[in-house]
Formats: sequence, C-alpha cells, structure tokens
Amino acid sequence: MDFIYRTKNVCAQQIKFHLEGNIVTNIEFVGGCNGNLKAIAKLLEGQTVEHIVEKLSGNTCGGRPTSCADQLAKAVNQAYHDGM
Repeated sequence: MDFIYRTKNVCAQQIKFHLEGNIVTNIEFVGGCNGNLKAIAKLLEGQTVEHIVEKLSGNTCGGRPTSCADQLAKAVNQAYHDGM
C-alpha cells in the first residue's frame, strides 16, 4: 500500500513510501536536503519497519527536536500500526 506522510518541523514537506507487510520500499522525500534524503531512501530500500524505527527514531537536526530521518521512522511506524 502507498502512503503519504506530512512531516512536521523539518525542511521536507512530505514523505511518500510503499509498505508491503513490514517491508518499506519506494521512499521519496518531497523537499529537504535532496542529496542526503535520496541517499537515506536508497540505504533503507527493502528494510523492515522495525529496522528503520530502531535506527532513525530520535535523530535530530540542528536545534529541532526531530529530523527528516526521525520523521521517516514516525511515518513508517504509524502506517504499519494503522494498517494492522
């Protein structure tokens, strides 16, 4: 299933991804630091929700209490648990 998550307190405006069971694919950030976010998407392609949440939750950016990576962890976790 495809999801769109509207981010909060980060440069990227939204995150798009596909979730099949607990496997995340086709991650795409809209806005934000283009090169870094493309790299994150490539590195996490085909990873599980649990892996993404474990590695990225709590990651901050500058003085913000969150980051694009943290927002991805929140997005996939929410999509996975809402879809159960």
